[in-house]
Amino acid sequence: AWASADPRGTALQRLQIIKGWEKDGETYEEVYDVACSDGLIPDPDTYRCGDNGARVDISDCSITEGVGAAELKTVWQDPDYDPGSRAFYYVRALENPTCRWSTWDVIRAGVEPRPDLHTTLQERVWSSPIWVR
Repeated sequence: AWASADPRGTALQRLQIIKGWEKDGETYEEVYDVACSDGLIPDPDTYRCGDNGARVDISDCSITEGVGAAELKTVWQDPDYDPGSRAFYYVRALENPTCRWSTWDVIRAGVEPRPDLHTTLQERVWSSPIWVR
């Protein structure tokens, strides 16, 4: 799995593999963090990256500089692979958090943000799935 940051975007925070499968008529999904920025490694028990320290200043939408990666890549093997089971896998990359468009509008207008809206988001991109039978 390999992802590069958008030159006009922010740095990458993590690379994930999403696995989906069906068993006894039920659909399941598992998310594995497989590559982390800033020298972090996925926890072997939870398959999650630790906090890389990326922050957003909501007063002006500035982001933490020098945090994140321009590129993330890894070779990964499913720790729960079952050769008798059909599954699909796809890769997803997440950027560091940035301001949501509505937060930019609040700053420009000089008003308080709406409490029912998130002030930040994490842009993401994903690949086409591969199917394993």
